Amino acid sequence: MKLLSFRRPDGTASWGILKNEGVIDLGSRTPGLKHALWATTSLAEEASRHASFQLEDVTLLPPIPDPEKILCVGLNYISHIKEGGREPPPKPIIFTRYPNSQVGHGQAMVRPEASETFDYEGELAVIIGRQCRHVSKADWESVVAGYACYNDGSIREWQRHSSQFTPGKNFYRSGAFGPWIVTPEEMGEVTKAHLITRLNGVEQQHATIDDLCFDIPTLIEYCSTFTQLEAGDVIATGTTGGVGAYHTPPLWMRPGDTIEVEISGIGVLRNAIVAEQ
Repeated sequence: MKLLSFRRPDGTASWGILKNEGVIDLGSRTPGLKHALWATTSLAEEASRHASFQLEDVTLLPPIPDPEKILCVGLNYISHIKEGGREPPPKPIIFTRYPNSQVGHGQAMVRPEASETFDYEGELAVIIGRQCRHVSKADWESVVAGYACYNDGSIREWQRHSSQFTPGKNFYRSGAFGPWIVTPEEMGEVTKAHLITRLNGVEQQHATIDDLCFDIPTLIEYCSTFTQLEAGDVIATGTTGGVGAYHTPPLWMRPGDTIEVEISGIGVLRNAIVAEQ
């Protein structure tokens, strides 16, 4: 099942299910998708309804427009660790993003006036389906609502102002999340999925999810130990090698560019790059 958040043709926000025929609008059921993630069995029953809209007639939002937490993992692909000349970290490196730092599929990512070092980071996002704490590795699947693509757009010079990544990861509308959430039964074996990032149609990143330094069960156990996870929380699991900062010369995203993050089994998250107005 594919779950998404969107604006209807009249501009009002809603959410629903995507199927081949279009979008089933379930906005009258709960105020937002994150409030329904725990009930995916009953959501599946709604999939037999007729589509309310064609996909091209709605504006996609981040699948969870208002997550309580976006937890991002730094230096979590072996290929990315190696390209930076680093050693694998002993524990997951966690930083946070804010909801207003991200946009949905088809919306523009914004390069800020403050810098030109705007880099892409294609990632797999794991969406938590229910409130949980102290989740063991063995039980990780019981709390996962699904998966999506993520672009952890980064302003590198601000990221490197100190050892804390947060400033460079939270410029307004600098990241992207979507295009929708694919539930685990449709996704299948997530570790075999291919993660690909293309800038203006040219492949820059390509890895399978099993290249993670800390796998998804480990990340969920670690994060749920230091914080209570809530339905709709997002764990962006890190990026692979090939980021623009390590090209010679560096390959930054510029206004007029198009960036795509594709994960097999999920789809393509596509965004234009614009200058801050």
